Amino acid sequence: MTLYVNADAGSAGSGTADHPFSTISEAARLARPGDEVLVFPGIYREEVIPATAGTEEARITYRSAEKGKAVITGAEPVRDWKRVEGNVWKCVIPNSLFGDYNPYTTLVSGDWFIASFIAHTGEVYLNDKAMYEVTSLDLVKQPVRSELSWDPDFSMYTWYTEQDKDGDATVIYANFQGSDPCRECVEINVRRHCFYPDQEGIGFITLSGFTVTKAATQWAPPTAYQEGMIGPHWSKGWIIEDCEISHSKCSGISLGKYLQPRNDNKWLKWKFKDGTQTERECICLAQTEGWTKERIGSHIVRRCDIHDCGQTGIVGHLGGVFSVIEDNHIHHINNRQNLAGAEIGGIKMHAAIDVIIRRNHIHNCTRGLWLDWQAQGTRVTQNLFHDNTLPFDHLMKEQVIRDQGMGEDIFIEVSHGPTLVDHNILLSTRSLKLATQGVAVVHNLIGGSLTAVMRGTNNGAKTLTSPRYTPYHVPHRTEISGFMTILHGDMRFYNNIFVQQKVNPILYRFAEESRDPAVSQWDDNNITVGTKPYDGFPTYEEWVKEFDGYCGMGSKPSDRYYRTLPVWTGGNYYFNGALPCDQEEAYTEDRQHAIELKLTEENGVWKLCTNLKDYIEEGQADMINSETLGMAFEPEQRYENPDGTDIVFNEDYFGRSQEAVTAGPFAQWQDKIKVAE
Repeated sequence: MTLYVNADAGSAGSGTADHPFSTISEAARLARPGDEVLVFPGIYREEVIPATAGTEEARITYRSAEKGKAVITGAEPVRDWKRVEGNVWKCVIPNSLFGDYNPYTTLVSGDWFIASFIAHTGEVYLNDKAMYEVTSLDLVKQPVRSELSWDPDFSMYTWYTEQDKDGDATVIYANFQGSDPCRECVEINVRRHCFYPDQEGIGFITLSGFTVTKAATQWAPPTAYQEGMIGPHWSKGWIIEDCEISHSKCSGISLGKYLQPRNDNKWLKWKFKDGTQTERECICLAQTEGWTKERIGSHIVRRCDIHDCGQTGIVGHLGGVFSVIEDNHIHHINNRQNLAGAEIGGIKMHAAIDVIIRRNHIHNCTRGLWLDWQAQGTRVTQNLFHDNTLPFDHLMKEQVIRDQGMGEDIFIEVSHGPTLVDHNILLSTRSLKLATQGVAVVHNLIGGSLTAVMRGTNNGAKTLTSPRYTPYHVPHRTEISGFMTILHGDMRFYNNIFVQQKVNPILYRFAEESRDPAVSQWDDNNITVGTKPYDGFPTYEEWVKEFDGYCGMGSKPSDRYYRTLPVWTGGNYYFNGALPCDQEEAYTEDRQHAIELKLTEENGVWKLCTNLKDYIEEGQADMINSETLGMAFEPEQRYENPDGTDIVFNEDYFGRSQEAVTAGPFAQWQDKIKVAE
């Protein structure tokens, strides 16, 4: 059955084509497996709460009749502004508008959120652009330009909120810098979600073709009830496709964790166990409460335009297992820098077990993709990453870098693998942050450095050892096999092209400062491109030799079980001063020719301009496959497809088959290559 919705319809609709509902929520209460909710163009100011699950054979589909024209928004317009002085205006909003959730009395908070940032979940928008909250009325009257923002000019548009307790109202002051808010479009977000079940287990839902925007979402760490503007809320089989998703206070889409009342933000609330320990407890509890492949995950997020969210475009812990994230454009995440903490990125996922992240374009985020804990069976392939590290000159200041960090295209943290990164274009100043082990890096074009090798895997204690034990799982399942610290190594680098690009001198100084681990336990801030950070790691033959003559209990004491694991290499190219590691095998280092890497955009078409075709031998690389890569050490799992079949790297960035293999992501190199549109 098809249920029809039209915002222009009267309130007495019955859901038929002739008498449609006026709200999506009316249809959501009635939709049953196999139904389609067809939504006509219009603005739908409501929180849609799907009441009934579909089934694998009979999904419930919510579809915009015209792509992007049905807008679900968590915001309401505010028109009753009164001038205070100059550019400063004031509005008074009855608290009855907010119901039981007032975003202007609710602070952003949670585990791994930097508590020195004072921010409400509420937001003020001028012509669909989020203004900057400040902590006093004086900072509205006399704004201070933000040196952290990626758009510092707009940071002068500020707002401040307080409560009128006698009038039971929320008061907002805002500096519109000369604009008249009574004539412009000014909105505030009032709803916590836009399309989100209030119960667990509402699975097999499709959301297709909508614009979804402006929700007052809360911080979403892995130890909390992870919410987003859109999300399946701990269920299975959602499809989110062809949507534009923007301006969530924190996260756009959540594929994340359900509410565990005793564990919810336990580190922040109880404090006596650190976040790493409480996260382990969350994972083990989920195991006993039904976190299985049969019940949870297997979602698809595809062809969405996700941008201008404060924390993440997509977030998830445990609930995103076995999912596919493909063909999305994810950009301009956390650019205002009005939130800070360890859960920020274009995509931030914990426990991305058998998750495939492919053909996405991720750029202008403070961090592109962050795979944290249990990136086991995860494959990151055919993606374009760029400008995910301080892309603007005004940010290249020592204090800004210290306050903001440097970011990178991909961060893989304290996982045991196997994690596969293949056929990607990685062009940010820092390409891969690798505080981890068990990663295969194959057929990539890498224009940035490898960072944090041998760093960032302890928990930051001042004088005591504090290793982070993280879980690994039964292959292609959620069941836990064991826990172990990170030994480092167990890395594979095959058929990549490394090109050193010009780097701001300030970043070189930071790299020098960070050489000593005592200066920074978390990051060496390396900006030299290539596998050089793996100098001194053993080859497989050297590592195996450590066990010669070992006969179990009674053998002489040895560090053999706690030394770094081997590194495998082959077929890599190094240009412009990019450096191989000291045990590199079968590589090409070209110090004679200058290589250009330039990414251009015109009318939504992105092209890579390069002269690499003159210096890459086409068809001369070895074919890499699952047998070549072997297995990740700790979980003893092969680099293979989620169904257990072998991977053969005989298709390039575009999916073109190649019988004779060429290094890097492309089967054929050209002067200009269209890489995204």
